[in-house]
Amino acid sequence: MPIEFSAIPSNFKQPLYWVEIDPSMAGLPTNLQPALIVGQKLSSGKAPVDIPIAIGTLAQAIDAFGSGSMLANMFEMFMKSNFSTLMFGLPVADPVGGVAANGTITVSSPPTQSGTIDLYIAGRHIPINVAASDTVAIVTNNIGAAVNAEPDLPVTATQISGDTGILHLVCKWKGATGNDIDVRDSYLGTLAGEMLPVGLTLTYSGGGKLAGGSGTPVFTNAIASLTDEQYEYIAMPFNDGTSIDAWSAEFGFSDTGRWGWMRQEYGLIFSAYRGTYSALITWGQTNNDATLSWMGVEVASPSPIWEWTAAYTAKAARALANDPARPLQTLELTGIRGAPKHQRFAITELNNLAQTGIATQKMGPNGVPQIQRETTGYQLNLYGQGDDAYELVTTLSTLARLIRNQRHAITTKYPRHKLADDGTRFGIGQKIVTPTIIKAELVAQYRSDEFEGLVENVDAFKANLQVERDPNDPNRMNVLYPPDLINQLRIFAVLAQFRLQYDRGIDVQIAA
Repeated sequence: MPIEFSAIPSNFKQPLYWVEIDPSMAGLPTNLQPALIVGQKLSSGKAPVDIPIAIGTLAQAIDAFGSGSMLANMFEMFMKSNFSTLMFGLPVADPVGGVAANGTITVSSPPTQSGTIDLYIAGRHIPINVAASDTVAIVTNNIGAAVNAEPDLPVTATQISGDTGILHLVCKWKGATGNDIDVRDSYLGTLAGEMLPVGLTLTYSGGGKLAGGSGTPVFTNAIASLTDEQYEYIAMPFNDGTSIDAWSAEFGFSDTGRWGWMRQEYGLIFSAYRGTYSALITWGQTNNDATLSWMGVEVASPSPIWEWTAAYTAKAARALANDPARPLQTLELTGIRGAPKHQRFAITELNNLAQTGIATQKMGPNGVPQIQRETTGYQLNLYGQGDDAYELVTTLSTLARLIRNQRHAITTKYPRHKLADDGTRFGIGQKIVTPTIIKAELVAQYRSDEFEGLVENVDAFKANLQVERDPNDPNRMNVLYPPDLINQLRIFAVLAQFRLQYDRGIDVQIAA
């Protein structure tokens, strides 16, 4: 029985010892699963727009995208939770004709006692010391100086000419996203020692939100520049319909989408959406995207949406890279400031949000928000009927791992094989496969995946697996692959059927 070589020619006559190296039985599937963080850059950033760039440190992000830029701040938040994932930034320019969001801080009355203003802008703490003798003008000037002394803030401050008590804040970039910048004081409250000095009064325009920002970047060139490079976890904080459609098409299930049969690149998009309970319910019901997961955020949270997006993506990437099937519940969104306790969603509201395509979070015991349920936007099938096939992020992440494992096994072990019917008699070493050989390979791979905790019920899988030669193309093998994905412990329900005392004559007999 001949051994068939792939490289050493059968007519090679020179002596003596020649070795052909074959790795097909040795390698294990590897996947970098890089993260792609999408956001606007400032003109001070050195990186060109619409081209992904590898980022390894926060200093590199600041240099590439500009200090205080949306994208630099997203990298800062991402790196607080995840330092090991390969990271790329995709900078986009301000929208053409866009307008920067702005707002004001008004010092209405001066302090009568010394103290500290615990100012928060976009969830970032800026302490400002105040003396009892400070005038309105001095307090206003000191606030402005403190704001401008923090280069990582997303705003700049100027004192309005002719009115010594009003400080003007302007977002560093143009676009509607700037309207999500929150401005407030004393976020932690009196129990943590945060309160305005006696006599001092501050008021914030727009109820504490910047306003007037307009415009959204165009992602056509940015998405095109991704080509066929793999990006597994996408942090995409833009929630307008045009942006969502563009990214959904890139990561969709169509022929040209990353989840489509031709590209097989996969990937998951993470984002966040701020709104009231009613607004989030409406938002969730108007979207139906299996590859995109929006984290629902309360109106009162001071952290901006792009930082929620970065933190959610970072924790998901770190956990799913280790185990794509393990639930994300209880993972902390490090660096994020949640809404005050009395302004957070109730458990009943969270439950309804999770049923309408919104991922949920709750405040942990240490005051840091935690992922509650990593829901995707998918809710309806092609006929508009309710469907939970892609309800959870873990479903798609597990499928991606399984398909890549299977593809690695087939392409590594059978890269240049011949195809024959079952029952064909061929010699040992012949590079020939039959449906039975492929079926055995797929079952073996499934057992390996079962051992890794990705699937279950191997006997049912084997019974339902179909491998056959295509009746119209003798060079094609067709496979019906029916994996039973592993599930997650998400609900632990207990019926506490208590007694005041067991009836020894009845209950003991029933138990026996």
